[in-house]
Amino acid sequence: MAHTIRRIAYFYTTVKDDPGEAYQLLSRLAGFGINLLGFTAVPVGPQHTQLTLIPDETSSISDLARKTGMLLDGPHPAFLVQGDDELGALAAIHVKLYEAGVNVYASSGVADGRGGYGYILYVRPEQYERASAALGL
Repeated sequence: MAHTIRRIAYFYTTVKDDPGEAYQLLSRLAGFGINLLGFTAVPVGPQHTQLTLIPDETSSISDLARKTGMLLDGPHPAFLVQGDDELGALAAIHVKLYEAGVNVYASSGVADGRGGYGYILYVRPEQYERASAALGL
């Protein structure tokens, strides 16, 4: 199963659940030249949405937040897995973490429709180095 795993950092912010909130944030990031590896939006309560941003370069989004007053929580550690979409691909990764006693407390993935996939693994900060070792990083 061919795949690559890399250490990444993510940030999140909470916005009011109004039309255009994600668009405004994503447009702002693009305008400042920030390339995202991943993005998710999840409702948190009836009136708000949590936006998770995974920038290609952590420093660029941190600089933008500092310069513009954008409220971001992070950086927080995670892993980005990209590989060939094969039956059992994710199980092969999870077994390594399981055997190392690492708990994956959240994850998100998608197949690209062309034979590949992307997968984000979130582990507790205190288990990050153990997870890195288990994943061969």
